[in-house]
Amino acid sequence: MHELSVTESVLEIACKHGEKARAKKVTDIFLVIGKLSSIVDDSVQFYWDFISKGTLCEGATLHFKRIPAELICLDCDHKYTLDDELSPCPRCGSARIRVISGDEFNLESIEVQR
Repeated sequence: MHELSVTESVLEIACKHGEKARAKKVTDIFLVIGKLSSIVDDSVQFYWDFISKGTLCEGATLHFKRIPAELICLDCDHKYTLDDELSPCPRCGSARIRVISGDEFNLESIEVQR
């Protein structure tokens, strides 16, 4: 359900920037979503189709770019990409790890028609 509030925020930002650019309509929206973010693309798309009706963004295509989860071990400084579930360092087995990337959710850019 948190996808609804996230999608509402994307709509608000995209409409604001579309209006600022004096666009006739927003045609494309590019989203960057980290693997660890728990955002479900299909849910965002579902809410988008519903809440964007009647706005400058109605009919805009959402583009989802997934970013892999990258971690660093705080004990041995080993950097690694997470394949599935959160797991200890594959080199030394330490559970003292930090996420470098993969938890983000960003509106990267929009394209408009003038």
